[in-house]
Amino acid sequence: MARRIDINADLGEGFSNDEALLGLVSSANIACGFHAGDAATMRQVSRMAGERGVCVGAHPSFDDLPGFGRRVIRMSAWELESLVAYQIGLLAQAAEDSGVRLTHVKAHGALYNVAAEDQMHGLTIGRAIKAVDPNLIYLGQAGSCMAWAAERLDLAFASEAFPDRHYDDDGRLMLRTVPGSVISDPNAVTERIERMIQDGEVIAMSGRRLKISFDSLCIHGDEPTSMVVGRAVRRAVEDSGFVVTSLRDVLASHATLDEDHPRISA
Repeated sequence: MARRIDINADLGEGFSNDEALLGLVSSANIACGFHAGDAATMRQVSRMAGERGVCVGAHPSFDDLPGFGRRVIRMSAWELESLVAYQIGLLAQAAEDSGVRLTHVKAHGALYNVAAEDQMHGLTIGRAIKAVDPNLIYLGQAGSCMAWAAERLDLAFASEAFPDRHYDDDGRLMLRTVPGSVISDPNAVTERIERMIQDGEVIAMSGRRLKISFDSLCIHGDEPTSMVVGRAVRRAVEDSGFVVTSLRDVLASHATLDEDHPRISA
């Protein structure tokens, strides 16, 4: 059986590359209007994804349109759960209006970063997912509080890695404000993916080797080089012998991989 992997991208955020990126990915995380996007965009991108066989997921954030969801907004667990559940519901309805069903949820920006490190935030997002649809996949970073929360709540969890972003020595994503934290060179991206797949590791910004696990690779659609990087990601994955497919197919394949092809996800 061919090894399988998902490629995801954050879309519907007001950039002009949505349609082109949909030709490279198998999962689209669509902005829900609170850091970017609006009702019309949610429906349009959902429709385009459905036409291309790309799975649709909600991409909720803190309520931060001016800051593009990159600022931490302090709120209670109840307020945050309501906010995230509302956004998932909005995208679910937009997807349904476009003839597709939601498959997963991935937090955006500051909400993602905080939920990776803080159990309350990771658990609150998970509770919002479960409240809307317990069959949705929680997409986040392996070994994070999001993964812990998914296990505690009995939600399906898919882990992702970032070929276009540098990690620190603790396996956390470097802030975009750090010079060089975003990788735009397609050759460097290709080398990182090859190391991720072949050796199960990534080189941190300091040069330290880190073990890494993943079901999906993320392309950041808000970067000017997203198409160049996206093509490099897709080519490197396929050249490594992987089939690009949906998160559900990737998770389902774990039970049937033979010993010669061990899974690369946590």
